[in-house]
Amino acid sequence: MTRLRLLLAAAAVVALGAATGCTARADGAADGRLRIVTAFYPLQFVAQRIAGDGPTVGNLTKPGAEPHDVELNPRQVARIADADLVAYLKGFQPAVDQAIALEAKDRAFDAATAVPLLSLAEDHPEPGEEHTELSGGMDPHVWLDPQRLATIADRLATRVGQADPAHAADYTARAATLHRELDALDTEYATRLATCARREIVTGHSAFGYLAQRYGLTQVGITGITPEGEPSPRRLAAVAAEAERTGTTTIFFETLVSPKVAETLAREVGARTAVLDPLEGLTEPGEDYFSVMRRNLAALRTALGCTS
Repeated sequence: MTRLRLLLAAAAVVALGAATGCTARADGAADGRLRIVTAFYPLQFVAQRIAGDGPTVGNLTKPGAEPHDVELNPRQVARIADADLVAYLKGFQPAVDQAIALEAKDRAFDAATAVPLLSLAEDHPEPGEEHTELSGGMDPHVWLDPQRLATIADRLATRVGQADPAHAADYTARAATLHRELDALDTEYATRLATCARREIVTGHSAFGYLAQRYGLTQVGITGITPEGEPSPRRLAAVAAEAERTGTTTIFFETLVSPKVAETLAREVGARTAVLDPLEGLTEPGEDYFSVMRRNLAALRTALGCTS
């Protein structure tokens, strides 16, 4: 029996206990409201904005945790089984994919089906990385393009409305408001990154392909799509040479993984380090998608020498 099947068996016990001995469901909803479970933060953010004060929205990835390799405990699997709708991105979190396939296939919204995904072929530095296979050779970090995230919000609102037709118009209206805010963010990025001394961004891992494509930047990833990946000496040398050739002043690292590789490369080329957050999860109280994206914009403008 696989580990996941053991978890599912344990989850059944949890769910049975909730049904027979408790009033609360596995995700804490006890008042009959629609229950939405999301796989990681950007989808939680979108679902909460769409839901308003109606459906409950939970997140399978704890704050501060790296979502790529999330493991599910029995209670989390039970939450998936008990949900009215599960929002995820197929290929990004294999354990979530497997649990949904077994427990919630007919109640799942796959964000990867809402918008075109980018191939990893152009910005994946080295072949053979495990996550390349798990993601089907596609870059999962689609939420870093505000326009694509806006489309995902529209599609998710439609799906939530199908699960709760009585309030479908409310979900659509909230998604439209969010779409307008994301349009404004997109305009802000495009305007403020229009005139810069440099267009190359050196990042700890290759999470920024969508952002780079949207705003005419070139991503140079030290590692591939998985942030914990270790670059080979050959890859480090190649990135260092590219950084020196383009006059890179900043090597970016991120909040949920160690900055050591970025710091080593920065010392090698005489650059500084700064945070560029891939928004896979929040790390500070009071943050949200918009505040982190605007902080990223400020970091990019400084690193690239932008004047617009």
